Amino acid sequence: MNNFNKNLKIAVAQISSIKGDVSVNINLHLKAIKKAKTEDISIIVFPELSLTGYEPEIAEYLAFKIDDIRLLPLIEAAKDNNMYLVVGAPIKKDELLQIGAIIISPKGEVSTYSKMNLHSGENAYFSSGKSHVFLEIENKKIAIAICADTNNPEHVKKCVNEGADIYLAGVLITENGYQADTKKLKDYALNHKILVGMANHNAPTGGWEPIGKSSIWSPIGDVVMTNNKNSLVIAEEIERRWIGKSIEI
Repeated sequence: MNNFNKNLKIAVAQISSIKGDVSVNINLHLKAIKKAKTEDISIIVFPELSLTGYEPEIAEYLAFKIDDIRLLPLIEAAKDNNMYLVVGAPIKKDELLQIGAIIISPKGEVSTYSKMNLHSGENAYFSSGKSHVFLEIENKKIAIAICADTNNPEHVKKCVNEGADIYLAGVLITENGYQADTKKLKDYALNHKILVGMANHNAPTGGWEPIGKSSIWSPIGDVVMTNNKNSLVIAEEIERRWIGKSIEI
C-alpha cells in the first residue's frame, strides 16, 4: 500500500556495470535497491545503460523489450519495496535500437523513455527518441533524461514548460566533461527553480572512464555530491526544502 503522507525521497545510484553481463549487473542494481529501501526512497535512478554497460558495439545483442523476462527480478523489487526504478539499457522500440531508460512502477508496470539527443558517434548504433516522459510521484512531476539530453537546454526547457518540478538523468560523464556538464545541471536547477539529479558510472565502461561524483542540486543551488564509491545520493523534501545526503552501498 502506498503511503501518501510520506516525504518524497529521491535517490541517484552510482554503481559500476560489467560489460555485457546483465545478470551480474541486475544483482548490483538489487543491492542498491535494498539499500534504498532502508531510506524509504520513492524513486531511484541508475546511470546510462546501467544494465549492460555503455557498450554500443554489442547493444543490439543485449537489447531489452518492454516485456523482457530479464526484468522480472527488478519488477519484483519495485513491487516489494514500493519504489519507482529507472534503469538504463539498450531497448528495441518499433524495431529501432535506442538508448533507453526502463521505468518500473511500484505496481510492476513497465514503460520506457528513449534518449532524444545522441552524442557524436552514437547514431551509428542507435536511433533517437521522439518524446519526453514524466512521472507523477507524491504530487511532483518528474522528467526523465539520459546523458546528452542534459546538454541541450531545450530539453529541460520543454520539461519545465510541461510542468516538471524535478529533472533526473542517468549519465556517463568523464573527468574531462564533468565541470562543464555539471555547471549546466546546476544552472538548470537555479534558473528553472527545479530539483536536478544525475546518476553517473564510477568505473570504466565502453572505453570511457567515468568520474563518478553523482549529484543532486536543489532549486536554490545546494549540491549533494558523492565520491567515486558505489553510493546513493539522496534528496528528501522536508517542509518545502530539499535536504540531501550520500550513503555507500
